[in-house]
Amino acid sequence: MIRGAFTVGAWTMASRVLGFARDILIAAVLGTGPVADAFFVALRLPNLFRRLFGEGAFNAAFVPAISTILHREGLAAATGFAEEATAVMAFWLGGLTIFGEIFMPWLLYVLAPGFAGHGGKFAMAVALSRVMFPYLFFICLTALFSGVLNAMGRFAAAAAAPVLFNLFMIAAMLWLAPYTRNPGFALAWGVTGSGIAQLGLVLWAIRRAGMRFTWPRLRFSPRIRLMFRRMAPALVGAGVTQLNVSIDIIIGTLLPAGSVSILYYADRVNQLPLGVIATAAGTALLPAITRHIALGEEAAANTALNRALESVLMLTLPAAIGLSVAARAVMDVAFVRGAFTPHNAVLAGHSLAAFALGLPMFALIKIFTPGFYARGDTVTPLKIGMAAVALNLGLNLLFMHPLKAVGPALATSLSSTFNAALLWGLLRRRGHFSFDALCRRRVPRILLAGILMAAALEVTQRLLPPGVTTIPEFLVLVLVGAAFYFGPGAALRAFEPGEVLRLLRRRKPAPRPPGGH
Repeated sequence: MIRGAFTVGAWTMASRVLGFARDILIAAVLGTGPVADAFFVALRLPNLFRRLFGEGAFNAAFVPAISTILHREGLAAATGFAEEATAVMAFWLGGLTIFGEIFMPWLLYVLAPGFAGHGGKFAMAVALSRVMFPYLFFICLTALFSGVLNAMGRFAAAAAAPVLFNLFMIAAMLWLAPYTRNPGFALAWGVTGSGIAQLGLVLWAIRRAGMRFTWPRLRFSPRIRLMFRRMAPALVGAGVTQLNVSIDIIIGTLLPAGSVSILYYADRVNQLPLGVIATAAGTALLPAITRHIALGEEAAANTALNRALESVLMLTLPAAIGLSVAARAVMDVAFVRGAFTPHNAVLAGHSLAAFALGLPMFALIKIFTPGFYARGDTVTPLKIGMAAVALNLGLNLLFMHPLKAVGPALATSLSSTFNAALLWGLLRRRGHFSFDALCRRRVPRILLAGILMAAALEVTQRLLPPGVTTIPEFLVLVLVGAAFYFGPGAALRAFEPGEVLRLLRRRKPAPRPPGGH
């Protein structure tokens, strides 16, 4: 499991670094102007589907199902199930894409109500959305085939696919933009083109893995009906973080001009550690827990959850502290150039600090939800998710006027904390999770190392000269933060890097499924 998480994390890191370069380029060209606001709202719609299907609902329903079939019935049965799922998904996604293209203005009245009074910005958002909306067809099928690969223990191609998303957008910005009405349209075409490329990559990887895939006729077998019944509630349960961010965007369109862009840039920085750490761990954890439960190994499933929790907390806590305490410095170094001003960095830094407060909680949601999905329970995360969405909306309305662009970010962090706490509490009450002795010893020590890091960063920032943070000053902050977290952490034995390295080097051949070829 840990090796799988490492593979996913390495490719996700490459994708996030390229994504960061992409966002730096977008910020320099578009800043926080009307084209940027329109593009980010337009991107939200297909991106919401990508996050829900790629990291949420589809994984929750499909991966446990195909993993169980693969280990109990063999490769041929798993191939047949994947073919049936593909036919149904393609039919449904095709209809959804056509619906979206026709009714796009009405969809954006819901997603961006604040744009309705600005005709030019609203029309641009509609046009950009229509260019990008077919992306959801290709990326959701990519999620399906990525689930097949993950169930087979092959994580590399599925994790590498998002790299193409960033490469296509960077290429579009550099070479296609001069031939379009504005850079926003070049980016939109880059998004759609990347969806086609990602689908091609995972299909190629499936053939290399030995699965001979053919296109079947459309039919709703009992297994497919069960998968979709589990998938429907998971759309909210697993994707609550994304739904919360969408609420933030809706509220952002009602705030002063540029708020949508400020929230986007802050969220993108916050998503860098979240995507690398939490998504990687969650992707590898779900098939591992499903396998343990299918074999009746409840103790092993609990141990897997404990080790995942430790690893995620160990890595997200310093990221959260660094992004919260040094938020302004991060935005200065990352984005202050071209159309993105120091004043933009101050505003985005405030929102980033509020997002980062909830970073460990976002990650723990990714860790706890597989404990429900692996047992076929998608209803409980749905109920908790709906409560968290309602809380997020209420907090947004409470914060939007006094806190402006900070309000949506803070509301998201608080509602995610509520979500993670309820998931943990119910897993514990049902006897599906308990802290083992190693976790009880390590977690308090990790928290203590984090407190020392926060104090050291705060003192260091006060000693630096005022104004826009330079790269050397930022590197000083990074070195101080790392020294005062990993040094005390190692001394306290909050974590042991040698143990992690040994696990990563331990290459165990994947078990051959019964009847496999």
